[in-house]
Amino acid sequence: MSSPSRQRVIALYKQLSYLGREYPAGADYFHKKLKSAFLKNKDLSDPVEIQKRIDLGDYVCKEIEAMYHINKYRAMKKRYYEETQVENIQSKLENTNWADGTVKR
Repeated sequence: MSSPSRQRVIALYKQLSYLGREYPAGADYFHKKLKSAFLKNKDLSDPVEIQKRIDLGDYVCKEIEAMYHINKYRAMKKRYYEETQVENIQSKLENTNWADGTVKR
């Protein structure tokens, strides 16, 4: 493995390890899966295949970050809105015609 891809793989591992601290199934579970995935691919030597794995790791990072943002949003919504208000807001959003900005009643 060339030095730039080695550095990128190490940086990806560190980033995923950091993101795994708040994983819903538990940090230990996440780190075991992370380590096994990286060890499984440690013998790759084809630069194209290595780049594919790095791209997949970047995608996983983005998905985990999106999951965390959704969880934060849901928790904040529960704190500030009562359940009936949330249902009213959701029904208005579902009945909104986004093309002309009108709300069906």
